[in-house]
Amino acid sequence: MTANFSGDNSSTDLLIEHRREIADLLQRIKNRRLQVFGLYATPIALIVTLLAWAGSKIFIWLHGDTPTAVNSVFAAAVFILGVASVIQGLAEFGSGSPWEDSETSVRGLKLDLSLAEEKHVLEARRHTPPVSDRQASYKERIPGEIARLRKESRHYRRLHLLMQWLLFISSAAITAVTAWYDPPQPAKGALIGLGATVTIIAAAAGYFKPRERAFNLQQTADSIEQHTTALELGISPYSAAGEEENLKTYAATVEGLRAEQRMREQQLDQPQQGQQQVI
Repeated sequence: MTANFSGDNSSTDLLIEHRREIADLLQRIKNRRLQVFGLYATPIALIVTLLAWAGSKIFIWLHGDTPTAVNSVFAAAVFILGVASVIQGLAEFGSGSPWEDSETSVRGLKLDLSLAEEKHVLEARRHTPPVSDRQASYKERIPGEIARLRKESRHYRRLHLLMQWLLFISSAAITAVTAWYDPPQPAKGALIGLGATVTIIAAAAGYFKPRERAFNLQQTADSIEQHTTALELGISPYSAAGEEENLKTYAATVEGLRAEQRMREQQLDQPQQGQQQVI
């Protein structure tokens, strides 16, 4: 029994190590992309700045002196871009580079990532735990899923409230400005801006539907939490004698709720006519 437990721990540690390696490679690829972008984009920006400086002198101030402020701005930009280009070149090609993947292509890092993912799949297939253990671990991940749903629900609820308050304030401001300035010629620009704000916010609220998204997310989180509490208390529909049967029912129910949530999100993303056809 002890040997089996030790073997399970070693396989778990191995899978965790593979996940860490994959996460590290993903971060390294992201960093390397930024490094390569800066390595090539900074000299190009330097050349463009020099050409713009020369072009402004030729086409604008050919027969006069370039303003000191313009020269100062261009000189500062050239200096900063030149220093950045030198520093990045030394970091890329110099000895003792602070960059972890200097002189390494992004394609090579992607290949390492593919190999690491393949290794993880093979090890996971070799050390796949029984269904009951996977169902039990699934139950332990559900509180994080509930917290995520509630967080997204709060985000959309706050977005909806912000849109509504902007609509209220802008609509009231239009009436107030119109009544204050009669005729409204001095405040014509303000009225145009407020009217555009009302139109944009109303269109955005109708398109993104933050209120409906917040309601759906909160409803799904409450339903999953209700089933989790029922499973922990052993009440219907999880009152079977066997824990394995309860976990199986619980996993199927929660996955059904998550599938319904994804379907509602897809319906909200469709145009109004498409939603009516789906319904």
